[in-house]
Amino acid sequence: MDEIKKNTEKIFEDIKHIDEEDNEYWLARELQVVLEYTQWRRFENVINKAKSSCENSNISVDNHFANVGKMISLGKGGARPIDDYKLSRYACYLIAQNGDSRKKVIALAQTYFAIQTRKQELSEKEYSLLTEDEKRFYQRDLTRKGNYSLNIAAKNAGVKNFDKFHNSGYKGLYNGETANDIAKRKGLRYREDILDNMGSEELAANLFRITQTEAKLKKDYIKEENRANIAHYNVGKEVRNTIKKIGGTMPENLPTPKKSLKELEKEKKNNNYIERQDLNE
Repeated sequence: MDEIKKNTEKIFEDIKHIDEEDNEYWLARELQVVLEYTQWRRFENVINKAKSSCENSNISVDNHFANVGKMISLGKGGARPIDDYKLSRYACYLIAQNGDSRKKVIALAQTYFAIQTRKQELSEKEYSLLTEDEKRFYQRDLTRKGNYSLNIAAKNAGVKNFDKFHNSGYKGLYNGETANDIAKRKGLRYREDILDNMGSEELAANLFRITQTEAKLKKDYIKEENRANIAHYNVGKEVRNTIKKIGGTMPENLPTPKKSLKELEKEKKNNNYIERQDLNE
């Protein structure tokens, strides 16, 4: 798994550019080759779908898909213009989501850009230096924010029974398990938060499920509760399939951390209290 992850990162890191303001970007023409699209017009169709997804999320398209068309030489002094785009990491993520899912490299791109996009509030170097528990806190904060946005999108899609809606997503990702099933398997107490008892890898998989479901509800203009539940299940299932495609560990097989995030938070508060007491003595 580590080798697959390393090779996946290398594929996309090798074509990454850094501009004069130290911002990372990818060129669409180079990404086209890596994603195994032989014809530009077909790849541009994917780009246009990605642009629509961006627009439907109320995010500025121009900030993520900058047109950088250029002239190419044809020989004998001739030249013609060609289209190209300077793409942000988020733009690459949307392109991967709208690409041909039958291609193995698309599945790799979906996972790579999804996880990396969720880290955008931290630099990659900063994230890599975090301990596992620090990564858990960071990913848990992102899932909390993601679920808040998802609940708004679900409400707009006609969802009234939110327990059933969220369980639909868990069932897709966890091969039929509901939130209660997951809690029992993890040996948790009644009403103990399952997300607080996940490692960073499992949280990242759930974050992917959450963000993609929100996007699908908006993109497909879903306005009926049963359709919303089905969409959540299908997205969870697709995330599971992506993990399987790249040789990852199924979420139900990932280890449960020895301590929940609430326990770690409590310990941190107690330690801080003791330190303050020592300073006052």
